[in-house]
Amino acid sequence: MPKDHSIHRAWLGGVIKVVDASTEPLHPVIQEFQQMIETNARVYMLLESMFEEVPHKEPYNNDPLGRPEIRDYRHFLRVLNHLLTTAPSWSDKSERMGLVGVPINALLDWPMGTPSGHAAFLDPDINAMLKKVLNAWGDYLASPASAYVLNTSPTGWFGPSGHKDVAAVANAGIKSGQQQKSLPFEELFVCDPSAPHHGYTSWDSYFTRQFREGVRPIFSPNDDNVIVNACESKPFCIQRNVKARDKFWLKHQPYSILDMLAHDEQFADQFVGGTVYQAFLSALSYHRWHAPVSGRIVKAYVVDGTYYSEPLFEGIGDPTNRTQEIDEKSEDPSQGYLTATATRALIFIQAHNPAIGLMVFMGIGMTEVSSCDITVRVGDHVKKGDEIGMFHFGGSTYCLVFRKGVHLSGFPATDIDENVPVCSKLAVVHS
Repeated sequence: MPKDHSIHRAWLGGVIKVVDASTEPLHPVIQEFQQMIETNARVYMLLESMFEEVPHKEPYNNDPLGRPEIRDYRHFLRVLNHLLTTAPSWSDKSERMGLVGVPINALLDWPMGTPSGHAAFLDPDINAMLKKVLNAWGDYLASPASAYVLNTSPTGWFGPSGHKDVAAVANAGIKSGQQQKSLPFEELFVCDPSAPHHGYTSWDSYFTRQFREGVRPIFSPNDDNVIVNACESKPFCIQRNVKARDKFWLKHQPYSILDMLAHDEQFADQFVGGTVYQAFLSALSYHRWHAPVSGRIVKAYVVDGTYYSEPLFEGIGDPTNRTQEIDEKSEDPSQGYLTATATRALIFIQAHNPAIGLMVFMGIGMTEVSSCDITVRVGDHVKKGDEIGMFHFGGSTYCLVFRKGVHLSGFPATDIDENVPVCSKLAVVHS
């Protein structure tokens, strides 16, 4: 979310103004959501209460037009209905696309931080319904209708600022020595500048864009002692000797291996006492996943989880201070918590290097970013740097999990401001 809450208020107020003046019918999935709310007493109580619990004081109480932000669940559903046929547009005021990157998160930012909101977004029935809503929106974002934001206007992704800023984030790779100079968007990513929308057929095809060959070379491809970065991402945390179960919902967010790995009966116990590396992918980053090691895929599946759950320490308070109280460097201070609660992809890889052995790649969905798309199958052999999956839409986070006894060194510092390029050197394993 933007650090300046006036930007959030202005954006949401503009959306509410459009919705309140509209007679747009409800999408079938929103009708189903309304039916569930009105026939399930528990869900009705939680969703009504979370809006009532938003403080009746600045900056929470009114939109820029002086009206309440979201008044009740019916008003919420109408705004959500509008967003289902709206693709994210660029905004120079969004501070690297903060709220426009995850508009439903912007809609829920304050109610999800209330006590009832905390309970609501842990509720399995509500999360099952949200999955249907997000799937419907995903269908729209993958359709040609969503490509209208890929234009050259000031709010288009190929406008002067959007085009420049997306390339600037990718060009952070020059600091790692991977690139000799900054490159324009057209030389960084696979596209056709002469075609409409640079050849991207939908918002989703733009978001899952690929680097051109050679832009992200694989570091030491034949050295199995070198682990490469699986995602273009900014380091968040490294923890060693992680516990089987821990209180992941607390402010310092210790990793809880059994919860992270969904109590996988076959493999979870093997990672107790091991090492976890976690990093953040911003909304402007490259969002495909690559194999950190060479090996064989022994298990791969998606764990259904929450979509808008945040820990209580991120609850309603002073919106200008609550993030800084936790970690001034963190893009999202609840990333550790999400490893045990959010929708996530688990890919177990048996590395060719016996000093690594079995390891796990975890792709973790954050808010709207819950489409964890695994593109490898059990039994596949992958080389270090091969593509193994992708996120569809938004900012996200990922983890690499190693077993106890795997000796690793050389991880990047967790206080750097730039992304570590995908496929660059991440760590070294020692026999």
